[in-house]
Amino acid sequence: MRIYVKLFSTAMCWSGTFIAGRLLAGEVTPLSSAFLRFLIAAALLLYLTCRIHGRLPLPSGRQLGGLAVLGLTGVVSYNLFFFKGLTLVPAGRASVIIATNPIIITLSAALLFREPLSTRKLTGVVVSVCGAVIAISKGHPASLMQGGLGWGEVLIFCCVLSWVVYTLVGKAILGDLSPLVAVTYAALFGTIGLGIPALGAGLLAQVGGYSLVNWLSLAYLGVFGTVVGFIWYYEGVRAIGAARASLFINFVPLGAIVMAFGLLGEPVTLSLVAGTLLVVCGVYLTSTPGRKDAIAAEDPVRREPV
Repeated sequence: MRIYVKLFSTAMCWSGTFIAGRLLAGEVTPLSSAFLRFLIAAALLLYLTCRIHGRLPLPSGRQLGGLAVLGLTGVVSYNLFFFKGLTLVPAGRASVIIATNPIIITLSAALLFREPLSTRKLTGVVVSVCGAVIAISKGHPASLMQGGLGWGEVLIFCCVLSWVVYTLVGKAILGDLSPLVAVTYAALFGTIGLGIPALGAGLLAQVGGYSLVNWLSLAYLGVFGTVVGFIWYYEGVRAIGAARASLFINFVPLGAIVMAFGLLGEPVTLSLVAGTLLVVCGVYLTSTPGRKDAIAAEDPVRREPV
């Protein structure tokens, strides 16, 4: 029972990242938000890795190059698109777009790694895409063909593409490197990649003007949205398996919508609810094996959203 509580709490932690991002929007620049989030996360991950492994394991040269790519995609580009997108689009709608991550990864893995794409998975892809279109277009899909797709939605979708690259590169090069070590290196590389331009853009002159809400939001993103979420999620993967643990990710957009309504006053529209439910159903179909799908084929890192 305890592990299920942790997995549900993980989903709520990740739901909260959309709220924290919206609270930072307009007050802290996307570059500064991303850097400070991962400065906090990298420090904690480095501490935990050294405590668990006794030191920071040294990867091979090939793995080191791949880890740098993970930092540039899963940390640098993802978070810049994430924080900039949240200045332009509501948290609830952004969470629905992000929730299509497993769908895009499933299609990409089928094309690049020839992973089997069953009828069940194809159905899930179609259902999720329909849900995302309904949510993004506010219930008027035809508007997307008439300039109704805003830059905010485009930027959030770029988050999805960044995570797809992060996931597929990790799948190809990490080998026997543990998830904790891989994420620690990715966070370190990402923090360096974000820190240089952030400091050049005057971060040190800006931090003195940050409010308490800004700092609490950054701390939440670094500690709960990144470190705690990651650790609890993989505890769940070890305890009940990737296929079952990944199902809890379906709660992320639902939690984000409820939190955005309660904390930010964002409206809950019929199109947003309908689109979210379709995305969740589609992800469920894509993430869970049918009779002909082997549970062992499930890849836990593919379901991680943040």
